[in-house]
Amino acid sequence: MKLIRTTSTLVLLAAASAFAAQAQAQSAKTRDDVKAEWAEAQRTGNLPADGESGLLLRELHPQLYPQAAARGGRTREEVQAEYADAVRSGAVIASAESGLTLQQQYPERYPAAARLAGKSREEVKTETLAAIRNGDLIVNGELGLRANELHPGGSGHVPKLFARRGAADVYGNPAPVR
Repeated sequence: MKLIRTTSTLVLLAAASAFAAQAQAQSAKTRDDVKAEWAEAQRTGNLPADGESGLLLRELHPQLYPQAAARGGRTREEVQAEYADAVRSGAVIASAESGLTLQQQYPERYPAAARLAGKSREEVKTETLAAIRNGDLIVNGELGLRANELHPGGSGHVPKLFARRGAADVYGNPAPVR
């Protein structure tokens, strides 16, 4: 019992000293400091709007309070160099009405953008036929199943996707004439 009383007394003393330190820190502010804080809160809208919503004035009326400017970290020279590069390449908007860039509006004035090389038609055909042969092509649109999922036993059912006159099926058999 004596241990509980001693512990509770120590806890109360610690709380009282913390409260006293906080009160002293608050009382260290001068009247001018408090007035300056109040003026700053009014200017930025960091005051409660009303008791019901719990919103601050700047949250309730954002159009009345200026937003803090975010620093992008770029210097003025970097921004000017980036703009000059955009003008050279035609990446600047030509007119607000059309929304087109100068390069889109006047393609003859600017160099063509580099295009990445894609697959040839023959490569795509070969890959598609291989996918059909392996059953990796989606055959059931509603369920989104592949042929090898729809027929897991490899029953030989492969859709005849290219069955037009003169075309062969996946196995090289000629297509039926219609």
